[in-house]
Amino acid sequence: MQLRDSPKRCAQSFTRLLQVQSITLRHAGWLYIKAKPCVAKRIDARGAAPYAMAMTNTSSASPSTDRILAGVALMLGFCVTAPLLDVAAKLASTSVPVGQITAARFIVQCALMTPFVLIMGLSLRVPRAHWLALLFRAVLLFVSTFCFIAAIRVMPLADALAIVFVAPFIVLLVGKFYLGEDVGPRRVGAAMVGFVGVLLVIQPSFAAFGAVALFPLGTAVGFAFYILVTRGLSRRMHPVTLQFHTGLIASLLCLPVVILAEGTGIEMLDPVWPEGIAWLWLLGVGFFATLSHMMMTYALSLAPSATLAPLQYLELPVATLLGYLVFRDFPNALTLTGIAIIIGSGLYMIHRERVTARQLMTERAAPPI
Repeated sequence: MQLRDSPKRCAQSFTRLLQVQSITLRHAGWLYIKAKPCVAKRIDARGAAPYAMAMTNTSSASPSTDRILAGVALMLGFCVTAPLLDVAAKLASTSVPVGQITAARFIVQCALMTPFVLIMGLSLRVPRAHWLALLFRAVLLFVSTFCFIAAIRVMPLADALAIVFVAPFIVLLVGKFYLGEDVGPRRVGAAMVGFVGVLLVIQPSFAAFGAVALFPLGTAVGFAFYILVTRGLSRRMHPVTLQFHTGLIASLLCLPVVILAEGTGIEMLDPVWPEGIAWLWLLGVGFFATLSHMMMTYALSLAPSATLAPLQYLELPVATLLGYLVFRDFPNALTLTGIAIIIGSGLYMIHRERVTARQLMTERAAPPI
């Protein structure tokens, strides 16, 4: 698929991305898809028209089998490339401070996204009323990314990623108890069971690595609120513009921190001049963040989110395999049990969301009495 051939398709793809509750963590990361009916005004490919949108849904026309298979293939590609971002970050952390890796991740991704913004002819103007929310969103993403890289610097990839997968449960509980969203008791129960799985992962990690094992939990909390902020902004800004500005602001937040930390001796912040292959790892962090992001975007444009949602959990076994092949890390029995509980709880939540969506569609289709 060539981007120059279809700027509107590219715009629609990015729209689908921000129409999901998504955690693609490290890569603007990370992915949890919770399908909801979507009500959207026309989306102008140049970003001029305002629009309102909730979470994603598929179009009324059923996608062809070929499109669905292509979407599934791209989603599988996301599940492979997203952990490669983590591998590159962990490799870079052996010689480069965490703060510098975080800055590289945003700077490289912002640079790689710039051509897409230009190709689509998007306006980068942002209403003054949105700047505070944009800043808050970028801060949340910056902190979440920093915490995760700080965690995988010493923790196995699978352990840290499994803890981060608690974020969908946090979003669900905040939505129910703070935002007043309609969430049934079964999904609340699944979220609580998921928290138990996270505790099983944290317990051996905390014993082995100390307080750093709590960093992924900070990532999960930060990214959960990042999603909630995105909900509001995505109704008012073009999704591509939203992504670009978030990356740009996060880059501008990282650079002063890195510059001011020079010479302080703070292990995770004091910058160094990368040497040799460290440059490749830093470029890889931004490159795989962008690549995984784009693959997920196009996957959502080709296949229903309900079809793709369960596939996201393949990221955990891929991260486990890469962690073993590259770093010889492998979760112990207790951690594996926790990971299994997290995956099971997440899949059950997706199942209940499908059931609820079908019931709503049936009720709306029923003739009035």
